[in-house]
Amino acid sequence: MILMSSNKTSEQYDSVIQKCKELFVNKMKDYGSAWRIMRLPSLTDQIFIKAQRIRSIQDKGTQLINEGIASEFIGIINYSIIALVQLDKGVAEQPDMDEKEAEDSFAYYANEAKVLMGKKNHDYGEAWRDMRISSLTDLILQKLLRVKQIEDNLGKTLVSEGIDANYYDMINYAVFALIKMNEEND
Repeated sequence: MILMSSNKTSEQYDSVIQKCKELFVNKMKDYGSAWRIMRLPSLTDQIFIKAQRIRSIQDKGTQLINEGIASEFIGIINYSIIALVQLDKGVAEQPDMDEKEAEDSFAYYANEAKVLMGKKNHDYGEAWRDMRISSLTDLILQKLLRVKQIEDNLGKTLVSEGIDANYYDMINYAVFALIKMNEEND
């Protein structure tokens, strides 16, 4: 039974990432790799804004902008992947990635996040399936506050995992939220 759930999760995960990747690729066609100039704190703040909007909509139960929370979770995933690219490659002074290189980088980090998800699902038994979407939002916000603190400490930690681990967790929490939303809509 666990294997079936893992296969189902793997397929659902791939479906969510495919949607995110399509948006990323289309934005690359529109804007190129302008995101390559963004520093990590700017990316963290961008993700924070999206997570705060999700929480605000969840708390209020209404929204005034005709863009739902699913698009914000997709933004969290895409900006977290961009942050991982920036961590690896450093910040550029000018856009310096072509579509193929950017798409390959996206695929690499999305796959790394999926591998991590598989390991954690093995250990935790897919506990996220019993969580509320609002709890996943709160976990993303907590991770963002941790990242902000690490950034304020100039990347130094005493006992904590690094910034990259937090971005990977945010990717996975956002994917889980989108999977749960898709299941609720089916």
